[in-house]
Amino acid sequence: MAARTATIHRKTNETEIEVSINLDCQPGSSNAQLIDISTGIGFLDHMYTALAKHSGMSLTLKAKGDLWIDDHHTADTSYPFARGPMRPPSDTAIALGTAFKQALGEVRGIRRYGTGFAPLDEALSRAVIDICSRPYCYTDLGIKREKIGDLSTEMFPHIFYSFAMASGCTLHIDVLRGQNDHHRAESAFKALAIAIREAVTKTGGTDIPSTKGVL
Repeated sequence: MAARTATIHRKTNETEIEVSINLDCQPGSSNAQLIDISTGIGFLDHMYTALAKHSGMSLTLKAKGDLWIDDHHTADTSYPFARGPMRPPSDTAIALGTAFKQALGEVRGIRRYGTGFAPLDEALSRAVIDICSRPYCYTDLGIKREKIGDLSTEMFPHIFYSFAMASGCTLHIDVLRGQNDHHRAESAFKALAIAIREAVTKTGGTDIPSTKGVL
């Protein structure tokens, strides 16, 4: 199979973002894993770093956003919740999902489904992903704090939703337990990483993993 890489650049009046991704940097592969994240929001950098590390992907993500307003446009724009025309995929979540979809290419010769459980001390999260061109997202995170670091916690469901929409995946993420909201959020991102790693695993074949014969 061809190298599963992609680079995208998006610029609007609100954000300028560049994402480069390589899906095949798991330990034991011939590709060194490189992670370089800079969004201007420390906790968001921390979450994307964990997502990249545990999914086995290389990820460079550079973002310059209007943080003097708030974290909304950088972490996630209103799309697809907004009425009217959708904005370009220039925030980090949508840009990452777009790059992921481009890097993956045709859904052929992969497992397609992935499930991840990730504990972090008292917190435990579960993520299930289906790379199916049927975008959908459900999250139940149970986070109560208004902010973690400089990131508004209301952004978390938007981040997962926008990634799912842009990547064309069905995604379910549940935080099953946990008292510390930092732990709850981080375990959710790590669970998604584990699910992605399983779903994109090459089977060694070239079949399309669907009874329809097309995805």
